[in-house]
Amino acid sequence: MIDQNYRWYPVYTRSRAEKKAHEELNRKGILSYLPLKKTVKQWSDRKKIVEEPLIKSYLFAYISAKEYAEVLMTNGVARFIYFSSQIAPIPDQQINDLKLLLATDTDLELIDYDIKPGERVLIKAGPFKGIIAELVSIQNKQRIILRLQNMGYSININTSVAFVEPL
Repeated sequence: MIDQNYRWYPVYTRSRAEKKAHEELNRKGILSYLPLKKTVKQWSDRKKIVEEPLIKSYLFAYISAKEYAEVLMTNGVARFIYFSSQIAPIPDQQINDLKLLLATDTDLELIDYDIKPGERVLIKAGPFKGIIAELVSIQNKQRIILRLQNMGYSININTSVAFVEPL
C-alpha cells in the first residue's frame, strides 16, 4: 500500500541547481522549501547582497509516496536522501524551526564538521589565514582560543568557528 501521508523529505539537487529545482517543483504544484541565507558577495567593482542556499545542494519537498517519481523527474533534482534504506522524512517541527531561525536577522553559519579542543586546525580566513594551530577552547561560535605551535603561548582570537577546519 502506498503511504498517502504528506511529509517533508530532503531532496539532493545537482550542484548549484537548488533554486532551479525549487522553482520547477513549485511550477509542478509540489510544495517545496529552500532555506536561503543572505550573504554579501564582493566583485572587483561592487558589493551585493545575494541569497544563497543555507545547505548546499539540498531542498525539502512536502509530498506523499505517490509524488516520489514526479520529484525525481524534476530538472535539477538528483535524488532523495535515505536513512536505513528508506527515504528519510523530516519532522514538520524541524522545518518550522528552520523557517523561524531564518526569519530572524541572526547570522547563521552551517558547519559540517565537529572540532574538539586539542585538535589541530587550519585557519581558513582572516589575518591568521594559513596558520596551523591547536584548538584550546570554543567560548562561543564567534570566539575561539588557539595555541600557535612553536610559540609556546595561546592567543585569544575573535574569529568564527567557520573560519577554521580540522586537519
